[in-house]
Amino acid sequence: MSARGARGQALVIVLTGHGKGKTTAALGVVLRAWGRDMKAVVLQFVKARTANYGENRAARKLGIEMIPMGEGFTWLSKDIEKDKATARECWELARQKIDSGQYDIVVLDEMTYPMTYGWIPVEEVIDTLRRRPQGLHVIITGRDAPQELIDFADLVTEMREVKHPYKKGVKARPGIDF
Repeated sequence: MSARGARGQALVIVLTGHGKGKTTAALGVVLRAWGRDMKAVVLQFVKARTANYGENRAARKLGIEMIPMGEGFTWLSKDIEKDKATARECWELARQKIDSGQYDIVVLDEMTYPMTYGWIPVEEVIDTLRRRPQGLHVIITGRDAPQELIDFADLVTEMREVKHPYKKGVKARPGIDF
């Protein structure tokens, strides 16, 4: 962990809500940290292991560790038991990354879903965050963040949809949405 990551209080940041931009905001922090020679890792709980989105391509080019661990959109799944096991596997890797002391920032992208579904106990997440290495910032994204996590976090932003082109039939676009 760099000396820069240890400056000031390390934050737990939650980016939640039904509006667009949670992952985008987290990746903006990662990019800013990269520019300050801080080390970050992004674990993606929903995006498929085969993900090749714009952010995955950029992370590879910049040397930012980004690990898609999911099976795609879990809310469309036909194999819930597999999704539960995958979420637990990603959480175990996330705990290792958090405990390692090697990072300044750990992003747990779309992690609120397995907590909301009851696949990963919120108390277990909070306990891990409580005992994380000094100086480690953690960002958790996803809709419907559990109230206990919101109460524990240092900074919570709720993204609210005001208007979205999808409602007019405009599909997601490369470079803008993925």
